[in-house]
Amino acid sequence: MSDDHTHVQEFFGARAADWDSRFPDDGPTYAAAVAELGLRAGDRVLDAGCGTGRALPPLRAAVGRSGVVVGADLTPAMLEAAVRAGRGRDGCLLLADVAALPLRSESLDAVFAAGLIAHLPQPEENLRELARVVRPGGSLALFHPIGRAALAARQGRQITPDDLRAEPNLGPLLAGSGWLMTSYADEDACFLALAVRES
Repeated sequence: MSDDHTHVQEFFGARAADWDSRFPDDGPTYAAAVAELGLRAGDRVLDAGCGTGRALPPLRAAVGRSGVVVGADLTPAMLEAAVRAGRGRDGCLLLADVAALPLRSESLDAVFAAGLIAHLPQPEENLRELARVVRPGGSLALFHPIGRAALAARQGRQITPDDLRAEPNLGPLLAGSGWLMTSYADEDACFLALAVRES
């Protein structure tokens, strides 16, 4: 396992048990971001880096019982917390690295990724892997329940020009990974960038 993976697992593993209680008011923001994906009944969607599975209930509601919802995460403790919260009922939970997904090419309609991009060791390659598993014309939502400035303030740091989520950086990064960014919003209450998988 790479050092990046070990660091991510240690960071999130230590916080998994109380993760949801630290952010109890994020539910409506998750639901609104999922709605922006425009999912339909029967769609197949991946929650990449699903953590405790907070997006799984709105994803399931969007695709209905005929759809497929998969939550993939690298940290066993986060998936265990998702099961304890009952979110395993809303989707199949998978211990997997989003850099090497055990999914067929073009097998999904969409990917939802909350808070993921900052933890990707090789963002362009990793976003290309997400594009691999999505059909042409499928969607990607890069989401965070608070905006870049609010997150930086929470963490006691400044926003830097090299922030991957900054619009001038994110657009070219997505384009180099097989995605076309279609909308971008960065407000205190939410960060959401939507993209479409190119042919």
